[in-house]
Amino acid sequence: MHYECLIVDDEPELASGTCEYLNLFGVSARYVLNADGALAFLRENTVSLILLDINLGQSSGFAFCKTVRETLDVPILFISARTDSEDMLLALNIGGDDYIQKPFALSLLLAKIKAVLKRYGAKTSEGRLRADTATERIYLDGTALSLKNMEYKLLRYLMDNKGRIVGKDELFEKVWGDAFVGDGTLNVHIRRLREKIEKEPNEPRLIRTVWGVGYVYDEAGV
Repeated sequence: MHYECLIVDDEPELASGTCEYLNLFGVSARYVLNADGALAFLRENTVSLILLDINLGQSSGFAFCKTVRETLDVPILFISARTDSEDMLLALNIGGDDYIQKPFALSLLLAKIKAVLKRYGAKTSEGRLRADTATERIYLDGTALSLKNMEYKLLRYLMDNKGRIVGKDELFEKVWGDAFVGDGTLNVHIRRLREKIEKEPNEPRLIRTVWGVGYVYDEAGV
């Protein structure tokens, strides 16, 4: 299931109160009290934003942020009573998008969360997939896809040429660098990509086949 905000905070009253407030004002939210609970939650659900405390009992928000950043590309807002500038810099340098000091006014927190969700939504409105050139990863709804090298190169080439029919010969040359690659190899890679990115692989909407010509990556089909 998808939620707009996951609150990770070891203070039960604050976490539950913040969660209740966000839900009351139209931001679907859930909360957990530790890093293990958060990781378990993220294995079963998706989120648009994480509200993350630094102090998490036996663990820390810093460690959790590093772990999450290996696979997820969603905004992370740190919340903490710590006022040391070094903590703030560390939080931002390891992947945090903002740092909010406790205590905070729930109304201001809500406004900040809605602003971040709006920016993030605008950023991803072009499609469910996003390519990160720095890390050479492709994200589906914020989660990094597990792609083999040629799958990545093929999908990336189609995304870079979105809306244009890309012929098979062009894919053989530009992706494989080999004009003698057969249709069978291309078909297998297309099928594997569809299984990873399409909601209905047998009725693809992102990677469409143009019979006798090639393929087209079409974000309008989402």
